[in-house]
Amino acid sequence: MVTIATFTALINQLLPEPHAGLLAGILFGAKAALSKELVAGLTTTGTLHIVALSGMNITILAGLVNMTLLRFIKRRVASLVTIMLIVGFIFFVGPSPSIIRAGIMGAISLLAIVSGRQTWGLLSWMLAISTMILLNPSWITDLSFQLSALATLGMILFGGKIASPEVPQDSLFLFWNIVEDNLRLTLSAQVFTIPLIFLHFHRISLISPITNLLIGW
Repeated sequence: MVTIATFTALINQLLPEPHAGLLAGILFGAKAALSKELVAGLTTTGTLHIVALSGMNITILAGLVNMTLLRFIKRRVASLVTIMLIVGFIFFVGPSPSIIRAGIMGAISLLAIVSGRQTWGLLSWMLAISTMILLNPSWITDLSFQLSALATLGMILFGGKIASPEVPQDSLFLFWNIVEDNLRLTLSAQVFTIPLIFLHFHRISLISPITNLLIGW
C-alpha cells in the first residue's frame, strides 16, 4: 500500500537534508524530518505555513487536474472527477482541519461549475466553517483550524483584485502587477491571523510580508 512514508522515503533518496524534509513538508505536511534549525528559521521568517497542508495544496491539485482533464472530457465531468481526487487526497494525507476546510470550499466551487452557477467565496467559507463545526465542535478550539479559517477569510475580504486604470502592458507593469497581487494576498491573509499568532506564541515576524512575497510564486 502506497503511503506518505513511501513518498517521503523516495524523496530522502533523491535529495539531501534539509531539502528533503522541506519538500516532504510542502507536499504532504510531513514535519517529522524537519530539523530544529529549519523550523526555527521558518518560524522567524513567518513561513512555517509552507510545510503545513492548506488551501494552496488543494488549489494546486484541483487546478492541475481540472486543467489537464479539460483537454479530454467535458467541464462538468472534469469537475466531478477533480472533486473525487480532492476527497482521495484528503484521506491520503490525513483529514486535518485546514485541509478539510480547503477541500470543502474547493468542492463547493467545483459543484457550482457542474450546476452552471456562480460561486461566492464568502458563502463557500461560511458553509465550510459551519459544516466543520457541526461535524466536530472541538475543532473550534483547534489552532490550525482557527488560523486556516481566519487566513482564508482575510483573503476573501481583502485579497480581491483592485481595478487599475488602463496602462500599456509592458514588462515592467506586468512585473509590478505580480508583486502587487502577491503582496495584497500576503497581507490580507495576515490581517486576522497576526493577532492570534501573537496571542498564542507571543511573537510576530516583522519580515513575514517580504519573505512571503518572495516565496509566494
